[in-house]
Amino acid sequence: MIVRFGFVAMSLTLENSSPSKTMTYKSFSKLDDRDAAIRKLERIAEENLSNTLRILRHCRASDIQMYRFSSKLIPLATHGALADWNPFETLTPSFRELGDFVKRNNIRVSFHPDHFCVFSTPREEVLANSIIDLDNHVRMLEAMGLDEAAKCNIHMGGAYGDKATSSQRFIAQFGSLEPRCLHRVTLENDDKTFNVAETLSAAEQVGVPMVLDIHHHAVNPGDISEDELCGVLWPRIVQTWQRERERLGLTSARELPPKIHASSPKSESDPRGHADFVEPLPLLHFLRKAAPATEYLDCMLEAKSKDEALFKLMDELRKLEEQGEGVKVIDDASVEIFI
Repeated sequence: MIVRFGFVAMSLTLENSSPSKTMTYKSFSKLDDRDAAIRKLERIAEENLSNTLRILRHCRASDIQMYRFSSKLIPLATHGALADWNPFETLTPSFRELGDFVKRNNIRVSFHPDHFCVFSTPREEVLANSIIDLDNHVRMLEAMGLDEAAKCNIHMGGAYGDKATSSQRFIAQFGSLEPRCLHRVTLENDDKTFNVAETLSAAEQVGVPMVLDIHHHAVNPGDISEDELCGVLWPRIVQTWQRERERLGLTSARELPPKIHASSPKSESDPRGHADFVEPLPLLHFLRKAAPATEYLDCMLEAKSKDEALFKLMDELRKLEEQGEGVKVIDDASVEIFI
C-alpha cells in the first residue's frame, strides 16, 4: 500500500507565511469609510492567498502531495453584516492561481469547515448559518477552478439528547443540500458523539465518502473492536471512495484514494487534544491492518507542529525501515507499507 502524508494550513518552517490573517468585525466597524474597510479585508485576503501559494510551493519542493487550506482565507466572509459583499469579484484571479498550481502539481487539497458547520442541529438559524459556511468553502474551491475531487470535510454534529433522532435529522438536512455543495463533502467520525460505524452509516445513506480519524476512534470507539474496525468497517469506508471515483469518472484508485486523519493524544489528562508530533508505531499498526483492503491511502496529519511533524514522522519511518518494520520510504512525504 502506498501512503502519502499531508499537513494542515500553517507551515512552521516558512517564515511570515500565515494563511489565516484576519480582522475582527469590531475593528472593521470602527472604520468610517465602509468601502475602504472592505478594501482592507480584501488586501488581507490577498496576503493570505499569496502565503497559501508559498506553502503550496513548499509542499511541491518537499514531495508533499496533500494539503488542507485554512478556512480563514477571507476574513469575515460569512459575517451577516457583510452579506452584500462579494469578495470573489476581486479575489478570483488569486484563487485561480492557487487552483492552477494545484492542478499542475497534482496536489490533493481540501477544507475543513469549523465546528459550527452543523447539519444535525434542531435550530433553523444554526442550519442556515451552516449552509452559508459550507457554501463559502465550496465557492472558494469553485473560484480555484477545482473539480469535485477537492472536498470539504465535516462532522455530523451534536446528539442533542437523542443521537438516533439527530442522525436522522442530519441525513435529512444534509441530504437536502443542492448537489454542488453535497458532492463537495466528506464525513468524519468525531471524538465525542458519532463513532465510526454511525458516521459510516450516514455517509452511505447520503452518498458521500467517509474520512476515518483514527485518533477520534481511539477516544470514541463505541463498542467497535479492532477486528471490526479493520476487517469490516474499513473495507466499507474504502467502498465509499470507490463509489465516489465512479461518480467522478475516475478509473484509478491512485486518483482519489481513501483518506484518513492521524494525530496523537496530547497527554493522559487530555487524550482528545492533539500532540505536537505523531507517534509512528500506533499509526504504522493501523496502516498495516488497512493495507490488505487498500492499494493507495492518503493520511492527513493533524499534529500541532504542522509540516515539522510530517518531517519528523518521515525521519522516524526511515529508522523503522532500517529496522525491517515493513515500511519503505519512497520520498520525503510518502511510504510503502508491506503486510
